[in-house]
Amino acid sequence: MLSNQNSHSSKFFRIFAQKYITMKRENFQKNVDGKPVDLFTLSNRNGIRMTVTNYGTKIVTLHVPDRDGNPVDVVLGHDTIDDYVNSPEAYYGGICGRTANRIANGQFTLDGQTYTLAKNAGGVSSLHGGMKGFNAKVWDAKQIDEQTIEMTYLSKDGEEGYPGNLSVVQTYKLTDDNALQIDYKATTDKATILNLTNHSFFNLSGAGEETICDHLLQINADTYLPTSEQAIPYGKPESVDGTPMDFRKLYEIGARINDSFQQLIFGKGYDHNYILNKQGNELSFCAKALSPKTGIVMETYTTEPGVQLYTGNWLSGDYPVKGGKRYPMRSAFCLETQHFPDSINQPEFPSTVLRPGETYISQTIYKFATTK
Repeated sequence: MLSNQNSHSSKFFRIFAQKYITMKRENFQKNVDGKPVDLFTLSNRNGIRMTVTNYGTKIVTLHVPDRDGNPVDVVLGHDTIDDYVNSPEAYYGGICGRTANRIANGQFTLDGQTYTLAKNAGGVSSLHGGMKGFNAKVWDAKQIDEQTIEMTYLSKDGEEGYPGNLSVVQTYKLTDDNALQIDYKATTDKATILNLTNHSFFNLSGAGEETICDHLLQINADTYLPTSEQAIPYGKPESVDGTPMDFRKLYEIGARINDSFQQLIFGKGYDHNYILNKQGNELSFCAKALSPKTGIVMETYTTEPGVQLYTGNWLSGDYPVKGGKRYPMRSAFCLETQHFPDSINQPEFPSTVLRPGETYISQTIYKFATTK
């Protein structure tokens, strides 16, 4: 790889690589549910490097350069596969499915048949695919090249209560313009519902830093979905105008997070779906986040109609994580690109139904840069 770079960039890469927080591959080489798990490394020509495990397709580390060229690991995670399997924070860096976000009452009706799901969110709704969603499954992994890995999974008819044999392909690619590109593709042999997302927890100041409240955030959305106390959307989309939900220009995440605003009180902070300003399923600008501490900027682009902003309101810091650190409340944010919560039970929302003969295709890009 280095032979294709000029001497200056090669020197930079060698210096950069020396500062990585190294994950021990042997700590991820184990059988889980009778299938082998491993740790894979991706890197691009500019020194961005990512490690990922095929357990839940979880992104374990993602090192990007700060304004001084020093690598910063910007995602939360664990040091071993055992920690991932046993963690009370089950979603760090992983895929959520079959349906990301919540389904009210753990139930939906499709083509006249009612399906019952696990109520794994406070006993009132189904969350992120159920008790053992895609984030807790061992995927088959094929590393295509130094920058690309493809993972596949067959979700069998009836798994977690969902109908149809569903074949899913997820691809991670680190591009040479410093973007993490995530592609999803799926087909089914029976009508089902599908809503996939990546649930990385980001801190652009570095995983383990105490807060993201100083981060600046912009979301390309004029409206959002207000929710009940159980985080289920109700009524029509509401305008962000004049409310602390407004991120149409860069705001500090923490500037209004403790405002006496009912939606923020319900969720102990932001945990809401924003309806992106777009025409259809084109790849378009979703959000921009910036750490004033490191100068790292992350722009998000997606083909999805919405994005769930979550500000780590339920992180506790009660147990050690990657590098022996702890993740306290609001020490990370998530930008989960997806269809809307509870879409199958709310006909006015974009449909999450996938039928035989159709192909589910979705793409999300997290692109990194720096500012002074």
